[in-house]
Amino acid sequence: MESRKPPPSPFVDTYVVPGDIVLDLSEMTNQTIKLGTGLRQECDTIQATNAGILRLSKPNKYWVESSQKRYVPSVEDTVLGIVVDTKPDNFVVDIKGPNLAFLPVLAFEGGTRRNIPKYEIGTLIYARVVKANSIMNPELSCMDATGKSAEFGELKSGYMFDTSTGMSRMLLSSPTCPVLEALGKKLSFEIAVGLNGRVWVNAPAPNTVILVSNAIMRSESLSGIKQKAMVENLLERLS
Repeated sequence: MESRKPPPSPFVDTYVVPGDIVLDLSEMTNQTIKLGTGLRQECDTIQATNAGILRLSKPNKYWVESSQKRYVPSVEDTVLGIVVDTKPDNFVVDIKGPNLAFLPVLAFEGGTRRNIPKYEIGTLIYARVVKANSIMNPELSCMDATGKSAEFGELKSGYMFDTSTGMSRMLLSSPTCPVLEALGKKLSFEIAVGLNGRVWVNAPAPNTVILVSNAIMRSESLSGIKQKAMVENLLERLS
């Protein structure tokens, strides 16, 4: 008998709540399923434990994108932070977490006391979480694991807006999420996404910044097909 690969869950790209059965494993003989956040196995079923959008990363990883806006820092997260205070040894940064984060003044490529960045209160930075636990302030760095600045540091100009943490994860997913794929085919823009639920967009034309920002904010509850259709509609209005 010819073996056929079972279709993905019919709940993919739809809103689920705790207790929803999203997969029946009895129909998926000899198939390996990887479970991400928001899902658990109960006997022959996979059930949602969080409310959010069920996502599938081909070939076989499922997870629930939570729509919560509260951010819990985790080591290696990339975040968009706002400087709220400056100290002799640290910049104090708001990353939308339970506690303010510290960015050491030497946590920059080639950082020394002679070349400390002059970040004023309100400066927007893209950084990496290097220390995080429930009882201490998170610590940030503007270097990658090799000590290079990479894409980290101050973000100038552009527009920053808040999203849910689930939306941020969708924007950073691989392959490229449909809304960014559709926008990237037609427009030239820069984007920085923080897993703490913040997005920064910059482009030469202000109307491009507005269009990209609006498209991202509207896309959270849409399926991939609807995301692309929404982008096409916005682009028609721009032309």
